[in-house]
Amino acid sequence: MAPSTETANKAKLLGIRPRSSVIALGQRGRQTSRSSTTKEPYQLPPAKCATVPTEEVHVRIAKAAVSVAVLGSVLLGGAPAFAAVTPSTPAGGPIKVFATPNGNGGGTIVITGAIGDYGHTLTINKNGTPDPNNGNYVRITLHKGTFEVDSATLNAKANKAQPTFNKATCSAALSVTAPVTLFNGTGLYAGITGTVSINETYAFILPRFTSGKNKGQCNVSNSAQPFGQYSSITGLGTVSFS
Repeated sequence: MAPSTETANKAKLLGIRPRSSVIALGQRGRQTSRSSTTKEPYQLPPAKCATVPTEEVHVRIAKAAVSVAVLGSVLLGGAPAFAAVTPSTPAGGPIKVFATPNGNGGGTIVITGAIGDYGHTLTINKNGTPDPNNGNYVRITLHKGTFEVDSATLNAKANKAQPTFNKATCSAALSVTAPVTLFNGTGLYAGITGTVSINETYAFILPRFTSGKNKGQCNVSNSAQPFGQYSSITGLGTVSFS
């Protein structure tokens, strides 16, 4: 098997495929009456891979957010920085998406802009059943509601993409961009529609064979455990609510 094809398979094994992404919106022909169950606030799972130092970034962002809140309180003469607000249908507009897949068909997500919320994602099929390997849809469960994403176009493009592989360093990277659509909203996001351009970026470093006829060569087999790996999903788009 050629290194590029084997590397692509390795990428899929590591969860490097849009099905693990966090974004997905619906097809026009799909039913939007699928029932949804409100879930308890999602607790972020502990980090499992020390080679992806996203926790430090999260902490810095959290500290920055607190600093902004405190500053706002001072500028407003001591008014509470986090005043209670009665939920209402969002006005719609531009959004930015930031997601981290976990390699098991799920992940965490933060959306800013017209949707200011966070939660988790789950790859599903057209019937709403969890399907981490072949699902072309993603259920986004946020604190104020849910919606779904049709990621078929993104998945198809990612499945055809070949990672850029460096044999000298046994490192590889893959990046794809394609649109997804949003639909089937519940809670605060009932009536949601929109399109988001999603970019998926993945990188990993593979080990070398330590014995046998391939000793010293990069191990691109599906059983190889990468020394380090990175993945991110970001997007820009616009949403509206009917």
